[in-house]
Amino acid sequence: MTDKRVMYEYLLDRLVKLSTREECERLLEDLCTYAETENMAQRLYSAKLVLEGRTYAQVEEETQISSATLSRVSRCIKYGGGGYRTIIEKE
Repeated sequence: MTDKRVMYEYLLDRLVKLSTREECERLLEDLCTYAETENMAQRLYSAKLVLEGRTYAQVEEETQISSATLSRVSRCIKYGGGGYRTIIEKE
C-alpha cells in the first residue's frame, strides 16, 4: 500500500508542472467534484477580500461563505503556512 505522504508529494509535483489556465481547469474538472472546486474558489476569493481589508460581514455578503469557514480562512491567513497570501500576491 502506498503511503499517503508519497501520494501527496506526487500531487504537489504534478501541480507545479501545470503551466496554463486550461491545464489547471482540466485537472480540477477531473480531480474534484463541482462542489469541491466551488468551495475552494470561494475560500480563495474570500481570502483575497480579507487581505484587501474587507470586513467579515462584507466578505460573507459578497461570497456567501459561512462564518465558520471564513473564520478558518482568516486563521490560515494569520497563522497558517502563507499559502493564501502567496497565491494571491502572484496577481
